[in-house]
Amino acid sequence: MSKPTTPAESAQLKDIVAHAKEYGFVFQSSEIYDGLAAVYDYGPNGVELKNNLKRLWWEAMTQLHGNVVGIDAAIFMDPRTWEASGHVAGFNDPLIDNLDSKKRYRADVLIEEKAAEYEKAGDPARGAALTAEMGRLLTANDLAGVKQLIIDEKIVDPLSGSSKWTDVRQFNLMFSTQGSAVDSEAAPVYLRPETAQGIFVNFLNVQKSARMKIPFGIAQIGKAFRNEIVARQFIFRMREFEQMEMQFFVRPGTEGEWYDTWKAARRRFHEALGLPAAKLRFHDHDKLAHYAKAAVDIEYEFPFGFKEMEGIHSRGDFDLTQHQNLSRKKQQYFDNDIDETTGKPYGNYVPYVVETSVGADRLFLATLCEAFQEETITEGEGEAQTTKQRTFLKLHPAVAPIKAAIFPLVRKDGMPEKAQQIFDDLRFDFRLVIEDKDAIGKRYTRQDLIGTPFCIVVDGQTLEDDTVTVRHRDTREQTRMPISALRAYIGEAVSFKTVFAKL
Repeated sequence: MSKPTTPAESAQLKDIVAHAKEYGFVFQSSEIYDGLAAVYDYGPNGVELKNNLKRLWWEAMTQLHGNVVGIDAAIFMDPRTWEASGHVAGFNDPLIDNLDSKKRYRADVLIEEKAAEYEKAGDPARGAALTAEMGRLLTANDLAGVKQLIIDEKIVDPLSGSSKWTDVRQFNLMFSTQGSAVDSEAAPVYLRPETAQGIFVNFLNVQKSARMKIPFGIAQIGKAFRNEIVARQFIFRMREFEQMEMQFFVRPGTEGEWYDTWKAARRRFHEALGLPAAKLRFHDHDKLAHYAKAAVDIEYEFPFGFKEMEGIHSRGDFDLTQHQNLSRKKQQYFDNDIDETTGKPYGNYVPYVVETSVGADRLFLATLCEAFQEETITEGEGEAQTTKQRTFLKLHPAVAPIKAAIFPLVRKDGMPEKAQQIFDDLRFDFRLVIEDKDAIGKRYTRQDLIGTPFCIVVDGQTLEDDTVTVRHRDTREQTRMPISALRAYIGEAVSFKTVFAKL
């Protein structure tokens, strides 16, 4: 459940969105043509930050676990894939329109926001009861009951205050395209609404080629597409987005233990990245898919409230069994391990699956929101002392777009040449920039605004003893050190090891 957005929270998100555009993190797609709704492009700093987050997740999954390997499945798949998965028949959201404002909403979101109001007002039991009733109605596909629940709860249009609603109807979220350029009667091909099915249909290919033994996982990062009813809150909900998923295949009967293991492991990952424990929480699903044994979201407190960032699901054997039935090709694993009860090998079975799925864009947004800092600082001494507002991005150095900026103090006396030498020596190890324009204070500010953890200043003393001043983003403290120490100093701070050590 999420709490309603307050004016202060809206202002904070507005500031973050403006910052993201001005400093090259996120742009509206096709902006010169007035933009395409709910589609965004990542700019020079944004693509570096997002790639660092993806690489961190990938290495945490595949490098730290000897039993997790990766694939990169195609976006287009045989349409029968989506029949087997249930997406063609049942990948829907409950849609409702307001007759006065002409605005369209997800009925479940309206109810969840009402429940959050009860929670904020100190009545969490009433909010929980409301979401539980909504879950029961949606599970039963009782759309008339969902509308009546909206009426009974006096839920109104957030914009107009109107309570004139249409009936609730199901809206399929999949994008489709023509499967053949010449055959107009060819079956439609879908843009995948999730990346998981590409893993499931390759289960045996991966297991055999990588010689994997259960339990093992298959990880993937890839694009997915959903025709969202209401796409809002910046990059939180988009029509084209990126998922980082891992499907973990286990012996039936062990799924509960593995579900708890991955649930805890995934929360540790987010905390290790720098998201505060106080801003993270688990939210168990009120409505489970018919095949699911358990499902929980890891929620982060965005400026617009607690919202899902990652899901952990115990999916049973539903996916592999569905593909086995429709394709008529066995999706079974032969387990040589001895069953202590029978004293015989476990033999053939369809594995159960525990899924972890995090939105790369949502993790990016959470990281950006957490990093966005505004503080009042004091400069100077005595009567010359002044205070001013400082804005900076307190990004973990491991994921910061630029690791260090190199500044010659002045554009003469051999300082630019010395700065270039340092840049050339370190650029094979780190993403760097070199800059000599404007006063040193303005250069510091520019790097603070994009989250660069270190600024290296080349001055007159550098030319004498090969030392430089390293200025730290978060504290603004300065350290004098030899040029020869820079590689190790920066390398230790920006290494993924600093995150992995906390896992």
